[in-house]
Amino acid sequence: MDTPGSTDGAGRGFAAAVRARPTNSVLSDFLAGRAREEEGHRRRALERAWRAAMFSWTEEAADLADQGRPLTDLQGVGPWLAGVIEEWLDRAGRDEDDAPPLDPLRQGFLSRAEIDAAASSRPDLRAALRGDLQSHSTYTDGKDRVADMAQAAADLGHSYLAVTDHSKTLPIAGGMDEDGFARQADEIEDLRHDPALRSRGFRILHGIEMNVSPEGLGDMDRDFLRTLDIVLGTFHSKLRIAEDQTDRYLAAIRNGGMDVFAHPRCRMFGRRLGLTADWSRVFAEAAAHGVALEIDCHPSRQDLDVQLLRQAAEHGAWISVGTDAHSRSELLNIDIGVATIALAGIPTDRVLNLLPADELIAHIQNRRPPI
Repeated sequence: MDTPGSTDGAGRGFAAAVRARPTNSVLSDFLAGRAREEEGHRRRALERAWRAAMFSWTEEAADLADQGRPLTDLQGVGPWLAGVIEEWLDRAGRDEDDAPPLDPLRQGFLSRAEIDAAASSRPDLRAALRGDLQSHSTYTDGKDRVADMAQAAADLGHSYLAVTDHSKTLPIAGGMDEDGFARQADEIEDLRHDPALRSRGFRILHGIEMNVSPEGLGDMDRDFLRTLDIVLGTFHSKLRIAEDQTDRYLAAIRNGGMDVFAHPRCRMFGRRLGLTADWSRVFAEAAAHGVALEIDCHPSRQDLDVQLLRQAAEHGAWISVGTDAHSRSELLNIDIGVATIALAGIPTDRVLNLLPADELIAHIQNRRPPI
């Protein structure tokens, strides 16, 4: 059984990789631990720095040190903090074999510097990505209207955006019932005739992020789901269970009515380890049923991660890339998906986002079981 989050499987592979060099992701873990030892303004400075090291710094601190540049060039780093980081870099460079393991809640996440470097190494892949297959609007818990999200996606060069708001048994996220989605469908149909979007060849796909019960059942009418362009499904409850959840995943793939399994592990950076399963069995089942597995590009999710993506690809599963954007600015996180694919080194012939819109919709319709 694979158990990402431990030092086995994906966790062990990632830990071995990061120990080869003191990256910002490892530095962030160190700074977070050091913050717990300090008080007052020093603790606050360390807390700001670990977040910046993980999510904001576009350059590796180790690279600045190697180049003789001051670490104070980094966001939120003053003279005292620069000294702390310099001491750590020196120690990490000398004692690589004795480096402590990453906090399991942080294992397998890419820093902003790692994402930018990996994504920039594959400009061909970024250019080939035709769209984004998870986003949210003001119909549920998003901050921007469908029209604004679509315009922003078109401005990024996408040719389509899937609007995938939450389903009815997730009231905390403003989940909608079938009538709510019908009203949204009317608006999307009107927007499909918007001259500004049509002139750019842009298309809005009507989808859903459906809540799937721990028993593996979706919460929406099956006939209604067939009216949607794409159905994402995932778990939103009982996400901290430590025991193996393989049967739960298999039931969801067989019975959940989904086209895409969204953020499969359900992990959150620094907060939630995510569920554990025999991933080989899960990915094989997904491949057999034509259910795509998502790379969720939210910085705190990154789910699937690099190691699990490789394993999913080995089983021949389709891959879907979605930013899980709840605002226009979060659409930029698509580069996390590009970076994950680039680092995993997987072939792209089974990435849904590389299909034109008509081919994507036809693929999804063809994989759905007959009525």
